[in-house]
Amino acid sequence: MEAVKKYFFSDMGVMLGRSMRHIFRSMDTIITVCITPIALMLLFVYVFGGAIQAGTDNYVNYLLPGILLIAIASGIAYTAYRLFMDMQSGIFERFHSMPIARSAALWGHVLTSLVSNAISVVVIILS
Repeated sequence: MEAVKKYFFSDMGVMLGRSMRHIFRSMDTIITVCITPIALMLLFVYVFGGAIQAGTDNYVNYLLPGILLIAIASGIAYTAYRLFMDMQSGIFERFHSMPIARSAALWGHVLTSLVSNAISVVVIILS
């Protein structure tokens, strides 16, 4: 048990790398993280923007926080889906039979979600 505590961060790094590889190899995840927020911004600003009267304020000031929350919620939901798929495939049982920290796989998914949400937020703010 002492070895598990000693190598927690390296175990977590391995699980983070595993989860990041899954994201980079999945084209639908890349589209969800990068292209969907841009499409939502363009849709709400240019298609629906003229229909909504925001008074003297800029409509984007009201729109941007909502799009950010939608993107973050989508990233969190996708992380829950990936965790569910790992549970169904039995990979957690395999990890439990190895001398790694039990929470390393969960932390790998959480940090991957954090990275993916950060990328999504940067893409939204830059667009």
